[in-house]
Amino acid sequence: MVGPILQVENLVKRYDDVEAVRGVSFSVDEGEVFGLLGPNGAGKTSTVEVLEGLRMADGGRVSVCGLDPQRDAVALKHVIGAALQSTSLPDKLRVMEALRLFASFYKGGRNPEELLKRFGLEEKRNAFYRELSGGQKQRLALAMALVNDPKVLFFDEPTAGLDPQVRREIYDIIEELKREKKTILMTTHYIEEAEKLCDRVAIVDHGKVIALGTPRELKAHSGGATRIEVRLSKPETDGALKKLDGVAEARVVDGTYVIHSKRPPQAIVSLVKYLETQGNELISLEIASPSLEDVFIEMTGRRLRD
Repeated sequence: MVGPILQVENLVKRYDDVEAVRGVSFSVDEGEVFGLLGPNGAGKTSTVEVLEGLRMADGGRVSVCGLDPQRDAVALKHVIGAALQSTSLPDKLRVMEALRLFASFYKGGRNPEELLKRFGLEEKRNAFYRELSGGQKQRLALAMALVNDPKVLFFDEPTAGLDPQVRREIYDIIEELKREKKTILMTTHYIEEAEKLCDRVAIVDHGKVIALGTPRELKAHSGGATRIEVRLSKPETDGALKKLDGVAEARVVDGTYVIHSKRPPQAIVSLVKYLETQGNELISLEIASPSLEDVFIEMTGRRLRD
């Protein structure tokens, strides 16, 4: 299709007196993996549910594959697939029964047997849903999202609550879909997830998009500075730390002093000398390359998971 496959313009969503989404705008091109990154309660899920047609917008305009999610609800369900933040099926529904049931909702699509194999669920084909592990349930949710061979996939926090090994398995699946040029809109509050999987990211906070671009572009927002995180035996003012040689920026986040520097050796030396003059001591010091977390901290003064 010509133009973006997903279009969101000044989207507003309210729940009574709470404005969960406050003028969100972005577009997603065909074949792109686009991430909505932000803390819980930022408005990510509400935005996705409006696009899926599960909720009505209170303002703005959205389109999916040129369709209005409310006016064209029947046509929409044939071109999208979704794995919601929490998937719940009847305890005694078997894995293959679930896939065949979902496949029956559509005129065409993927072979359930093929999906069973692709998502590593062959040995669980006759297992009840209640017998599956958290990772197996999530793989089944992703498989069900693909039964109609959709043009657009919505993944809402696809790895939330999963252990690191299972999370990597889900990453591999999404990378495979990415190679197939599937259009994916995913929400996440995991930094590494957004950086690894997404072509572009919109950082969302309090119902607004506060930054948008590729992970590389967004990280360049921090000026390419190295992040130095230190814990001290006694509190210091971030104003004093900002004045140290080699320090570009300094702020306190959850009792940790986050320092940005383009000259880390000089910054560390000047920090240690300063602490000696103040009778203060380093408890810990960690050095890392810039991340999307740094962008969020710089723009909001707090961490993504606060």
